[in-house]
Amino acid sequence: MEPETAARLVGAHHIRGLAPQELDEAAAHRIGSAFVALTGADEIAVARDMRGTSPMLADAFARGVLEHGADVVDAGPGSADYLSFVSGCLGVPGAMVTAGHHPAAYNGITLCRAGAVPVGEGSGLELIRAALAGPAAARPAAVPGRRRRVALLDDYAARLRSLVDLSGPRPVKVVVDAGNGMAGLTVPLVLDHPLLEVVPVYFEPDGAFPNHEADPARPANVADLRARVRAEGADVGLAFDGDGDRCLAVDERGEAVPASSVLALVASRLLADEPGARVVHDLLTSRSAIEVIEERGGVPVRSRVGRPFVKALMAEHGAVLGGEHSGRYYFRDFWCAETGMLAALHLLAELSATGRPLSELVSGCVRYAASAEIELVVPDPVAAMVRVERSLGDAAAATDRLDGLTASFADGSWFNLRASGTAPVLRLNAEAPDEGGLGRLRNAVLRAATRPVR
Repeated sequence: MEPETAARLVGAHHIRGLAPQELDEAAAHRIGSAFVALTGADEIAVARDMRGTSPMLADAFARGVLEHGADVVDAGPGSADYLSFVSGCLGVPGAMVTAGHHPAAYNGITLCRAGAVPVGEGSGLELIRAALAGPAAARPAAVPGRRRRVALLDDYAARLRSLVDLSGPRPVKVVVDAGNGMAGLTVPLVLDHPLLEVVPVYFEPDGAFPNHEADPARPANVADLRARVRAEGADVGLAFDGDGDRCLAVDERGEAVPASSVLALVASRLLADEPGARVVHDLLTSRSAIEVIEERGGVPVRSRVGRPFVKALMAEHGAVLGGEHSGRYYFRDFWCAETGMLAALHLLAELSATGRPLSELVSGCVRYAASAEIELVVPDPVAAMVRVERSLGDAAAATDRLDGLTASFADGSWFNLRASGTAPVLRLNAEAPDEGGLGRLRNAVLRAATRPVR
């Protein structure tokens, strides 16, 4: 494979590309072989999503593993957090064949070590990239590995339900939009409870995504969910991404609930049982959620954006929970792995236990005006970021470069500017006490970023 193609396929956190044009059987086979060399494991678990190319890629990856002497635990179709469960429960490395929320033309592979520890840049993906671009792998092992099939979806569902008390007095009606992704397979198992009435939307797994893209972060993709919640008079709506591990919520009015508010609500529940626990949040998380965590007796821990960084800090601090502004939630009691399904269970349990509408439950978690992420195309992102930093003068109370450029101000407002790793794009997130202040802050950053060089 050409080095440019390998660099495009293997990113900082996972492998993604057009399939089969870029990510084909030969590439998946070589990745499987390289993963055996990377982990030194005797056994590797493999699961896959519903995309048309996933069975082919999963089989090719497995052949690469088998030919180099390791056994394959074939976990079959499932969500990404199902693969985390298999890896954590069996104590083996794993590979999930999926492109997550990406469009139908894409596919990918997400790798983890035993115990669902992610493999990213600096922890192994750079070696996978080199293997794809380098000479053929070493000769196959004299004795190939064996494949065994397991069916652990019921155990996965039981594990999640065991972590949340669903004994509240009030039934909960929930509309779930699976987006034709893997949540259509897992939701009926996990939410099979007398307290819950589930209204299914687009539950048929279909990698062509005939109804809408499986990316709930885009407002257009939750329009059907919002309408259905209102039509059904439901208590809550949940939308999952393609591989079923990321979850976003809408309240009983069909209004989107910010992911930071969900993090604050779930953190409050966990902190009630473990005061003083640490909660990891990415640096784009709303200040509102951070304040709630502190008010509930928790200790917030700030992280770079991305699964490996959040999970590493959770392990370092023994954090009970982790969250990202994109709607990703990580739980210590689930191997610090990402599972939107467990966050959803906490939401449903809180609705049942309190009898209060979701809009009321999260009203205290929205204290600032926040921008949606703004993408700005610039010729030189690094130079643009320098211009923005210089434009601040002495106005900012603090700045840091933990992940891009973050500046915070005395009135509680802040912004973060991050460069894309694959395109000449800057991503801006900002928050301020009110919409007027947010507009002024956003416009000032955008002006500085696009100011001509003199």
